[in-house]
Amino acid sequence: MLTLDKVYHARYVLRDVARQTDLILAPKIAPGREVFLKTENLQNTGSFKLRGAYYKISQLTDEERKHGVVACSAGNHAQGVALAATANGIPSIICLPDGAPISKVEATKAYGATVKLVRGVYDDAYEEALRLAQEEGYTFVHPFNDELVIAGQGTIGLEILDQIQDADAVVVPIGGGGLASGIAFAVKSLRPDIKVYGVQAEGAASMAASLEEERVVCLEEVTTVADGIKVKEPGDNTFALCRDYLDGIVTVNDDEIAAAILALIEQQKLIAEGAGAVFDKLPQDLKKIVCVVSGGNIDVTILSKIIERGLMTSGRSDVLAIELEDKPGQLSAVSGILGELGANVQTVAYEKASEGSSITACVLRISVETRDRAHIREVRQGLADAGFRVLD
Repeated sequence: MLTLDKVYHARYVLRDVARQTDLILAPKIAPGREVFLKTENLQNTGSFKLRGAYYKISQLTDEERKHGVVACSAGNHAQGVALAATANGIPSIICLPDGAPISKVEATKAYGATVKLVRGVYDDAYEEALRLAQEEGYTFVHPFNDELVIAGQGTIGLEILDQIQDADAVVVPIGGGGLASGIAFAVKSLRPDIKVYGVQAEGAASMAASLEEERVVCLEEVTTVADGIKVKEPGDNTFALCRDYLDGIVTVNDDEIAAAILALIEQQKLIAEGAGAVFDKLPQDLKKIVCVVSGGNIDVTILSKIIERGLMTSGRSDVLAIELEDKPGQLSAVSGILGELGANVQTVAYEKASEGSSITACVLRISVETRDRAHIREVRQGLADAGFRVLD
């Protein structure tokens, strides 16, 4: 059973292992509110996962240590377990789906673990890890549904209370619920007046569905750009704690997640696994809010795609499909209008007329950099006023 004593004990064990990450003011993130970021993306291994993994492994018996540990993960938990096991002189095997990013596979190996790639997805890696635990005698280190792991994550809640005394709310991303349940338990046990909200991706909202139906729900499929919280089913322990200690859960879509990642890069110079811009979905009376930035291990191969999506979502870029007569001078006229209106042309593509269009027509697809959504509307209206037809 999770107790506050265990969370404090975890803090003691982690004192020389986990960083007490900074709590920084982010003045531009949500106008009208004071937003503070708990920067767990700057934690050792780049994620909060080190805390729970290390505390769990530190409490193993001598017999369990001799056999070693096994875990499954798509990245952050794998690295936390690998570092913790190596630091404690314990062998570790990490089961990863064979489609895991190469960078995360290599990072896990670098921390001293033996990596076993399993054909399929996370669930297949999970089953293989359980098989190894049963047949080979390894201790399975669950990524979230373990009271010692939860206690380790709860140390973040203790740090937040030390760093800021008058917060109105704490916002925590949720995958399986280990982070949210640990922080909510710690914060609510000491300061029940502070609200704690979870945030989930719409395409992987298993905890939100579970709380709504008042039972653990397993989703048939999950899809989200935030792979760190891409969990089909929460644990029974994390479900019970989130049910008892969270004040609510809000969900965000991938566009909002991409926009949040972009905002943190531009405004705070932080690479972070975004859980989405949630401030307009929280009660308006919450003015001083702490947001837990859970990790920063975004695979660089998809970071550019996320930034591009974030630019489009926030109105910072647009693709104009313009139908015009295929004759000299048209591109020059369009470029002149865009230049006058302050839109920066990035790419231009020419397409022949499609069926149903005039035989002398063509389509220009022009990618432009813009200031915001109002600027996009201004650009499109300027083209229309000049007699050009913008298709979409």
